[in-house]
Amino acid sequence: MQRFKIDQDIKSLSEVRTNIAAFIKQVHDTKRPVIITQHGKGVAVLLDAHEYEAMQEKIELLSDIQTSITQLENGEGVDHSEAKLKVLKRVRD
Repeated sequence: MQRFKIDQDIKSLSEVRTNIAAFIKQVHDTKRPVIITQHGKGVAVLLDAHEYEAMQEKIELLSDIQTSITQLENGEGVDHSEAKLKVLKRVRD
């Protein structure tokens, strides 16, 4: 996902209501989110569906990495040779 540009990607709710199709096209074309404001405060984000999916996948991967790090720190890891044997056994079965 591209970082948003303050001068182009922050829009009021009334602007979004009036020009929703144009903002959906903008988000799709630029891959940048649009920050929607109400009474001068950010209240929502309009995001391209593919960018959202990619973001969710990255979050899931980072969560898995953090779980792995925690398990290793707690001595719950499996050494390389043992892991290799387990994988090879599964492949052969």
